[in-house]
Amino acid sequence: MTNMTEKIIVLVTCGSMKEAKGLAGALVEARLAACANIFTAPVESVYRWKGRVERAKEFLLLVKSTRKRFAALRREVERLHSYDVPEIIALPIADGSTGYLRWLGESVQPKRKQR
Repeated sequence: MTNMTEKIIVLVTCGSMKEAKGLAGALVEARLAACANIFTAPVESVYRWKGRVERAKEFLLLVKSTRKRFAALRREVERLHSYDVPEIIALPIADGSTGYLRWLGESVQPKRKQR
């Protein structure tokens, strides 16, 4: 691997399609994510919550960002998400096409203020 990157994919599950779309839009608009893919077919989640095994239909987001922007992205997901403890898991992108990785990095750069 010659291009180990600082780019990441963040997994976020949402309880509804409306929430997934709203969260994806907010993250891209705030330049915390370059792109967010929404799995439109729900995933079935099985998890332990408050001592019980639960099942739920959820919508999965694949959010592309950078390690540098992750803390702000996490805070925004926590602020906007309906869950008490939302899933926010960052995975490294080890390598990828040069053009795409460049675009990803440029897309999450904070806007410069006009003077």
